[in-house]
Amino acid sequence: MPLERERGITIKLNTARMHYWSEAKKQLFVLNLIDTPGHVDFSYEVSRSLAACEGALLVVDASQGVEAQTVANVLLAFENDLEVVPVLNKIDLPGAEVERVKAEVSGVLGLDTSRAILASAKQRIGIDEILEAIVDRVPAPEDNSHLPLRALIFDSYYDSYRGVVVLFRIVDGVLREGDTIRMMNTGAQHSVTELGVFSPTQKAVRELGPGEVGWLAASIKAVADARVGDTVTLAGAGGAEEALPGYAQAQPMVFCGLFPTNADEYPQLRESLGRLQLNDAALRFEPETSSAMGFGFRCGFLGLLHMEIVQQRLEREYNLDLITTAPSVVYRVTTTSGEVVECDNPSDLPPADRREMIAEPFVRLDVITPSDFTGDVMQLAQERRGIYKTISYITEQRVTLSYEVPLAEVVTDFFDELKSRTRGYASMEYSFLEYRDSDLVLLEVQINKEPCEPLAVICHREKAYKIGKGLVEKLKELIPRQQFQIPIQAAIGTRVIASERISAMRKDVLAKCYGGDISRKKKLLKKQADGKKRMKQFGKVELPQSAFMAVLNISKPTNSGGDSDSD
Repeated sequence: MPLERERGITIKLNTARMHYWSEAKKQLFVLNLIDTPGHVDFSYEVSRSLAACEGALLVVDASQGVEAQTVANVLLAFENDLEVVPVLNKIDLPGAEVERVKAEVSGVLGLDTSRAILASAKQRIGIDEILEAIVDRVPAPEDNSHLPLRALIFDSYYDSYRGVVVLFRIVDGVLREGDTIRMMNTGAQHSVTELGVFSPTQKAVRELGPGEVGWLAASIKAVADARVGDTVTLAGAGGAEEALPGYAQAQPMVFCGLFPTNADEYPQLRESLGRLQLNDAALRFEPETSSAMGFGFRCGFLGLLHMEIVQQRLEREYNLDLITTAPSVVYRVTTTSGEVVECDNPSDLPPADRREMIAEPFVRLDVITPSDFTGDVMQLAQERRGIYKTISYITEQRVTLSYEVPLAEVVTDFFDELKSRTRGYASMEYSFLEYRDSDLVLLEVQINKEPCEPLAVICHREKAYKIGKGLVEKLKELIPRQQFQIPIQAAIGTRVIASERISAMRKDVLAKCYGGDISRKKKLLKKQADGKKRMKQFGKVELPQSAFMAVLNISKPTNSGGDSDSD
C-alpha cells in the first residue's frame, strides 16, 4: 500500500504461504504466515490474526528494545494460547544492545530468551534459524478433515470483477472449488467459483484442508454477506451446526464526521465506506446531516491515526474529496430526569438546563521511555489531566510510567507530542478503564452570528477559555476575508468567552472616478457601505477544510523536545 511505504508503518495485515525444506528434519513443510501491524490503533488487526494462528514470532528491535505495543500484543498472544518465538532483529546496527534487550524481553514479558534468535533481515542473518524454530516449536494444526467444514473469515476486500473476496483459515473439514457454502451468521449461500492461496501472489488451487489459509471468490455482491469473524460452512446437510467463536466486536474510541465537498458524491461515499469496511472491520459509520455541511456520515475509529488513514484511503482509492470534522469521543450524559444518553457528537448534547452530569471515558496509559525523558513525559501527562499511578524501571536506562488519562486528551495529538518530547524513543499503549464524571462544558462557535456545529467541542471547564481563545484566533487566520465584516465568537451557553473580527475587504470604488467634486466620491462610498450592510445581513461564509481541523491544533503545548517521529 502506498500509504504504508510513505509512513514506514504496517496498516493492513497480509497473508502468504511458503514451502520450506527443513534440513534438520529432512521434510517439506507448508507455512501459512500472516504479517500484522503494531501500532496501537490497529490492535484489532492483530487480534484477528492471532485467532487464526498456532504460534507467533515476536520481533523486537535490538537497538530500541521492548515497546509498549509489544507488551500489549504479547498479552494477546498469551490469551490465544499461542507459542511465542522471540526474535531480536537488526543486530547488525551499531546501536544494537543484544544482552540488554534480552533482559528486557525476559523481565517485562516473562519469556525464556535462552533460545531467542538473533537476526538481521538486511544482512540475511538468522533467517534459516527462524524458519527452523517455526517448524520445531510451533505445533502443527490438527487433522480435522473428517469433520464438517468450518472456516474462520479473518479479512475480506472488494474486487470490481469478482465481488467480495474472502480471506479465511480452515479449522475443520475440506473446501473444494464448486462447493456451495453458507455463511453461518447471515445465512447467505454462494457457490465457490475461485479458490486459492497467496504465495505471495494469488495462486488458484482445487481444495484446501485444515490449518490452511486461503481466499475464495463466490460472486458475493452484498458487502454484508461476508463479515469478518463469520464462519463458512457447506450448505445443506453436510454443513456444521455450531459456528466458530467469532471475534469480539471492535469498539470505536474516536468519532468524526465525513462529508463530501460535492453533495453529488454522497452515494459514492456511502458505497466506498461499505467496501472499505470489508477491508477494515473496525470502521463504523452511520448517516449524519449537518446544517453547515449537508449530508455525510458519522464514523467511528479506533484512534486518530486510524481516522487519518481511512480518510486518505477514501480520497486515494475511491477518488473522493472529503471534509473531516474535528474528532470526539463518546460521552455519557445524565439528564435531570435520570436518563443516561451516549453522545459522540457535540451538537447532539442535551441543553444545559437538562444536563445533570457529563461522564467521559478514562483509559489506562502505559508509556515506556528512556529514563532521561521521565520528567518530560510526566509533565505531558499532567498537562493532559493525567492521574499518576505507578513507575517501574525495566532497566537503569528504561522506565515504564502508568497514568489514568481522559481518552479525549489521548486521541488528539498526544502520541505526536510524546514522540516529540522524547526524540522518538518513547512508545505508548492504552486500554479503556471506565466512565468518570467530569466538569465538562459545550464550547460553541458562532461565525457571522450563525452557530457552526462542526466546530463545537466538549472540553473541561478549566481549559475552555484557552481553547476558545485559540480557536477564534486560528479561525481568523484561516477564514478568507469578505466584502463585509465577520465576527467570530466562542461561547459557553449564552456567555461569550472569546471573540475576534475579520475586517471587511474594501473594494476600490473610486478607481474610475477621475477628479470631480468630493460629493461624487462620498456618494460612491455611501453606496458601497449600504451594499455591505445587505451583504452582512445575507452573506454566507465559506470555511476551508483547515478550519474544521483547527480544534486539533489549539491546545498543543509550546514545549518541543525534538522532532516528532512518523511511526
